[in-house]
Amino acid sequence: MLTLLIGLVFGTLIWAVSDMLQATDARRSTRTALVEAGRLEKLILDLETGERGFLITRQERFLQPWEAARVAFPGQARKVVSLTDTPELRRLALKISDEGSSFIRDYSIPLVGAVRRGDPSAWSVETTAEGKRRIDEVRAQFDRFDNDARSILEARERNAAVRVRWSIAAAAGGLAASALLIAAYTGYLTRAIVRPVHRAAAVASRLADGDLGARMPETGVGEIGDLEVAFNSMGSSLEESRRLTEEAHMRLKLLYDASMAVGTTLDVGRTAEELVQVVVPRFADLVTVDLAACILRGEEQPPDERARLFRVAIGDFREAAPFHSAGTTIDWESSAPQSRSYHLGIAIIEPDLRASATWRYHDPDGAARILDRGFHSLITTPLRARETRMGVVSFWRSRLPGDFDEEDLSYATELVAKAGVAIDNARRYTLERNTALTLQRSLLPQRLPAQPAVEIASRYLPAGAQAGVGGDWFDVIPLSGCRVALVVGDVVGHGVHASATMGRLRTAVRTLADVDLPPDELLTHLDDLVIHLSDEQTGMAEGEAAASGELGATCLYAVYDPISRCCTMATAGHPLPVLITPGGAAELVSGPVGPPLGIGGMPFETIELPLAAGSVVALFTDGLIEARDRDIDQGLAALCGALTSPAASLEDTCDIVTGALLGGRASDDAALLLTRTEALSPDQFATWDLPADTAVVSHARKLALDQLVVWGLAEMEFVTELVVSELVTNAIRYGAAPIQLRLIRDRTLICEVSDGSSTAPHLRRARVFDEGGRGLLLVAQLTQGWGTRQTTSGKTIWCEQTLPPSPPSPDQTEGDEVPTAA
Repeated sequence: MLTLLIGLVFGTLIWAVSDMLQATDARRSTRTALVEAGRLEKLILDLETGERGFLITRQERFLQPWEAARVAFPGQARKVVSLTDTPELRRLALKISDEGSSFIRDYSIPLVGAVRRGDPSAWSVETTAEGKRRIDEVRAQFDRFDNDARSILEARERNAAVRVRWSIAAAAGGLAASALLIAAYTGYLTRAIVRPVHRAAAVASRLADGDLGARMPETGVGEIGDLEVAFNSMGSSLEESRRLTEEAHMRLKLLYDASMAVGTTLDVGRTAEELVQVVVPRFADLVTVDLAACILRGEEQPPDERARLFRVAIGDFREAAPFHSAGTTIDWESSAPQSRSYHLGIAIIEPDLRASATWRYHDPDGAARILDRGFHSLITTPLRARETRMGVVSFWRSRLPGDFDEEDLSYATELVAKAGVAIDNARRYTLERNTALTLQRSLLPQRLPAQPAVEIASRYLPAGAQAGVGGDWFDVIPLSGCRVALVVGDVVGHGVHASATMGRLRTAVRTLADVDLPPDELLTHLDDLVIHLSDEQTGMAEGEAAASGELGATCLYAVYDPISRCCTMATAGHPLPVLITPGGAAELVSGPVGPPLGIGGMPFETIELPLAAGSVVALFTDGLIEARDRDIDQGLAALCGALTSPAASLEDTCDIVTGALLGGRASDDAALLLTRTEALSPDQFATWDLPADTAVVSHARKLALDQLVVWGLAEMEFVTELVVSELVTNAIRYGAAPIQLRLIRDRTLICEVSDGSSTAPHLRRARVFDEGGRGLLLVAQLTQGWGTRQTTSGKTIWCEQTLPPSPPSPDQTEGDEVPTAA
């Protein structure tokens, strides 16, 4: 009944509104027709005004509005006809259109043409009267159209107002009746539906606020009773879902924490400890990580090796009394869960340790001690990565409620898999670092040779675990004439590739040093070598090139002569050394620094540094002075301060420097080479200038033999006489002035002959009937070694002889026996 009444009311209102809309549309259409008719009438006036103005003045500008009105009239007339909605108005609109068109066609256009031709009839009274008549008829039609349209508009407005009043009255009556029925029905709804729904809304609000224990009293009947039961079921379901969600969130949070906290370093033991710290006590009360010993060395576990593991980390040690401590070796029995997990590669769960006979079997006493401490559940998970067996992880529960279940087993497997990747990365890094470090140390000098010219001490400190082994290197190379070459360099990058490149450069430097090249020329040849090596890398495969990285290096090469006490050096992008004078003052050597090796096209300049005996030259790499907390200038200042610290020996000075600048741990690899210069005394060498005359050869032999007598080396006269005669003769015949002979007595007897020619002699084998070519062969056969070096004024040919053994001391009699070693 209520629905029918409301429908009737609303139907009446809809009909009234629809009728009002129709009346409104009709009124709007009539008004629009009136407006457009006014515009059409204005066009007629523009036609008349334009033609009259042109007729009177004969000026074309009066035809502009006339031409516009003539063009616009047909379209405007059609528009007015289309807007009329009654037959009478449409008839009037058509008549206006016809008469207007006739006026334009039959009168206005011919009149304008006659005026333009100058026809006198255009100004006649008859023509003017005809135009006035036509215009009056059109205007009369416009007046009738306007009156009829306004009459129709007024009638429509009156009818619409009557219908609206009747509709409002009918609707008001219907609404009043509906209001009474609605009030009665509202009371019923309030008692039977609204109040129970409000209670349900209150319970839903409490559930939404997190009070999942809220419930409704199940007192309703029918649908309301079903609603109360549904709400209570929903509350119980939400409470269970929240519990499961919290558990899942806790586990996801633990997995996330594990991925962030495990593997922050590349140390195997530290990574295992990080796993333990993340898991305890959130997932287990105690965790043990046992790894194969070879994993700690970076190696892979042999497939047939027994499960003899090394405990690397253990969880909360307060609970670990029945367990092996970290650092102990564990030999699991084959039936133990840890052994089965390790060998079979599967995770094993023992949900109830007291009920597990298999777990107790291999060690009943140890199992009893574990049970007495409250441990009740166990999961063992193999630690593997990339098909490599590494160890086993054991999860124990004692204080946490509930035993491990299958879901916990899956979760533990995923957790250990993440840790396994991190531990394997640390293992592989350890292997690579050990390999690179072994290669690096094997390529560095194993033992620096004792030199008469300098006292030497050195240190090499590899970078920390994060940076890896680099390419820093140093070398001490003995040269002819008691000279010594000091080398220090740095290869860009870290790892095996940097170490291998360092070895190639060190070998190249030693080879070039054997040729006795000056420092600037040696670095030029070394620069060409680095360019060639870079070109080789450009042709490597993409993966290999990415692994090798960019090739670049720096190098400093210095040559010290103990006779002239001059140190000549050149540097290719490497820091210049620090000089400590005999008085203890430290100063940085200044001079030109060439570009790094591999740039090419730039010359290297030499630096000549006179040194007093007892001076200390400190050669180093940038890893010694550079650090995150200081710049290079601060590092150089700290280096100078450490070098001037009191020390008993150069070895102690090395320890002081590395301790002060590195603190025992280098962020980048660092090399330090300390050399204390010595000088040969004047009685250890003799020098003679000789004229370029073959007659002086005998005098040169006599000078050399007399010097041998002074040195007590008379037994070396024969070979020395032959060597001096051959070398001086060759210098006079094939060389150029000036010619100089020098003998040096140190650990060997050195004979040097210098001349002004840069042509180097070559050793060759003379044929049977050759008169020459045997001199250098005799020198090479009779001496320990010979060679040639270029100088600024020519060349020097040198050879060395081994000194005879020292005579026995006066305290040792001829009949004494030398005791043998026990």
